[in-house]
Amino acid sequence: MRLSITACLFSALLLAGCAGTSDYRDTNAAVDANPLCASRPDRPGEPVARDCERRSEGSVSTQRESRQIDFRKDRDD
Repeated sequence: MRLSITACLFSALLLAGCAGTSDYRDTNAAVDANPLCASRPDRPGEPVARDCERRSEGSVSTQRESRQIDFRKDRDD
């Protein structure tokens, strides 16, 4: 019993240390808002204007930001 609790705590700490940030971007709203993109190509494989391409992309970053922390006491403390 004690070993399973220790293993759970260890795995939770390990996963918390691996947490990163994720970012998701897509161009669907911009394409829908652009009136020039209303007409679509008639044939499959026909090129589409770069502004009218629908793209979805995501990224995950594990790089951490480091900031200086000021531990000095103020004169009021």
